[in-house]
Amino acid sequence: MTDALTDRDEPPVAENDPAPTPFAPAEPGRVTAYRGVSLIDGTGGPVRHGMAVVTDGPVIEAVVPDADLGAAGPPGAETVDMRGMFLLPGLIDAHQHLSTPPNRAQAEAMMRRQVHGGVTAVREMAGDLRQMADLARAALVGEIPGPDVHCAALMAGPGFFDDPRTHQVTQGAAPGAVPWMQAVDEDTDLPLAVAAARGTGAVAIKIYADLDASLVARIAAEAHRQGMLVWAHAAVFPALPGDVVAAGVDVVSHAHMLVHDLPGDRPGAYRRQRGHLADAYRRLLDAPVDVLDPLFGEMRRRGTILDATASLMVRMPSGAPGAAELAPRVLRRLIDRARHAGVAICTGTDYETSPGGRYPSLHDELRFLVRSMGMPPHEVIRAATATGAAAVGLRDAAGTVEPGKRADLLIVEADPHEDIDNLRRIVTTVKRGRRYERADYDTAGTGEGSTR
Repeated sequence: MTDALTDRDEPPVAENDPAPTPFAPAEPGRVTAYRGVSLIDGTGGPVRHGMAVVTDGPVIEAVVPDADLGAAGPPGAETVDMRGMFLLPGLIDAHQHLSTPPNRAQAEAMMRRQVHGGVTAVREMAGDLRQMADLARAALVGEIPGPDVHCAALMAGPGFFDDPRTHQVTQGAAPGAVPWMQAVDEDTDLPLAVAAARGTGAVAIKIYADLDASLVARIAAEAHRQGMLVWAHAAVFPALPGDVVAAGVDVVSHAHMLVHDLPGDRPGAYRRQRGHLADAYRRLLDAPVDVLDPLFGEMRRRGTILDATASLMVRMPSGAPGAAELAPRVLRRLIDRARHAGVAICTGTDYETSPGGRYPSLHDELRFLVRSMGMPPHEVIRAATATGAAAVGLRDAAGTVEPGKRADLLIVEADPHEDIDNLRRIVTTVKRGRRYERADYDTAGTGEGSTR
C-alpha cells in the first residue's frame, strides 16, 4: 500500500520574489539629457546659462554647453527640454530625526514629501535605528520614495538616559544598553561599543551629552579608527565647544551652543544648560565681536563643519528665561563670524513641518539663513548641497553637478540666487537618476503620484 503521506499532492513552492521597487534608481545605460538649463553647480560659482546635463543611470555623465550636444542630442538618450529652468544639486537636510519617536507611516510620508520637495539626502541624527535602517534601505533600493538616509548611533553619559526620548527609541529594550543608543563612561570598551554601533548600519557616532573632554576625544578617535564619521553637539557638558572641536569631530551641531566657549558661569551637565543660556547670550553680545574668532579659526583649520540649525531656535525657543528675545541677534553674530573665518556651514533643521505642509522644513531653514542671518543665496545653496554632502561623508560622490557624481538634481522654474524661495518652485527632483515630478505630488495631495 502506498503511504498516504508520500502520495499526497504537494503544493508548488512559491518563489522568493523580492519586494517591488517602483522608485528604484535609474539603470546604467538609461541616458537622459536635461537640455537648455541654467546651471547652479553647487560650488558657489555664478549661474551658467545654456547648459546641458547628461545622466547615465544613477550618475552624471556630462555637463556641457547645450550647443555641444547638437540638435539630436546624445544617441539613444531621452531628451528633457528644460529651457528657462534652473538646475542645481539635490538639497541635503543635515539634521533630521525621522525616527524619534518611531512612527513608520509618518516617516514615510515625510520622506515622500522631502524627495518631492527637492531633498535627496538627510542626516538622521539618532533615533530608533531598527526602524530607520529599514526605511533607509527601502528608499535606497526604491521600495518607497524618499531621500537617501545617513544615520548616526548615539553615545552619551549614563545620566542622560532617563530622558523620555531615549525610552521612545528603545522600546522593548533598556535605554543606554542598545547599540544605536549607548551609555558610555571611562570603563566602556570603546572598540566594542563603536563596532556595535557600526552593526546598526550607522555611518557616524553622535556624541551627545554628559561627557568630559577626554572621553569625547577617545570616542572620536576610536570611531575614526573604525571608519565612522563623528558628529557632536557643539557643547556636550562638561566638554565645551573648544573641547569638542579639539577632539576632531567632523560636524558640530547647534550654533547657539558655541556661546558656552566664553568664560563665565557654565553648566557642568547637559540638562542644566537652559538655566545658563540667557547669561551666555548676554556675555557674547557684550563682548568684542571677534571674541570667538579663535574657536572659529580652529574649526576652519580642522575642517570642522557647522550644522547651524538656526531657525530651530526661533521656531522652538529653548524656554530659558530671556533667551528667546536674544537668540536672533546671537545667531546672527555667530554665523557672521563663522563665515568671516571661513567655517563651512551646512543646513540642518532638527524639526519637520506639520504633516499638512506642502514643503519640508529645509526650505524654512534656507529662507531663515538668507532673510534673518544675512547669508547670500549662493552661500546658502552651497551649504545645502556641497557642504551637506561633505557632512554625510560624500564630498567626492554628491553635492555638486559634475561628471561622475550622483545624479541627484533639483530643477526649479526661477533663479534661487534672486530669491531663495524660488527653490520652492520645483519642476522635478532627480534622485540617483530617477525623476520625481512635483506636479504628481501636488495633484495626488498625499505625494503618491507616479514617477518616471
